Amino acid sequence: MKAVILDTNFLLIPGQFRIDIFSEIERLCDFPYRLKMIDKTMDELRHIISAQKGRHKASASLALQLVKAKDIDVIPGLPDESVDSSIISISDKKNYVVCTLDKELRRQLKEKGIPMIVMRQKKYLMMYNLH
Repeated sequence: MKAVILDTNFLLIPGQFRIDIFSEIERLCDFPYRLKMIDKTMDELRHIISAQKGRHKASASLALQLVKAKDIDVIPGLPDESVDSSIISISDKKNYVVCTLDKELRRQLKEKGIPMIVMRQKKYLMMYNLH
């Protein structure tokens, strides 16, 4: 079973772009998978809710609700590492797909040949299988 790791900015897509990321992931993944996220992603979402206003705050609140509703596994990140660094370290093993919008993270994942799911044209998701 593969693990599909959701990055913070990816979880904000439903609130910002009205895309159902979960049905899109289901459409793209023709293999058994389990949704996961790094524990620090929860911290980032909570920080957005407390520090931001308007759309960003609403998107982060919706993201937290979806995390609970979809029963996403929260896995521990590496101490003293950012969310992105933890994602790269954890996903460096086989059977991981990373969902992100972050350009720098995408570049690093591409270098390591880690498959990723990204948003295209602010309308749908697309998977890059780099193997």
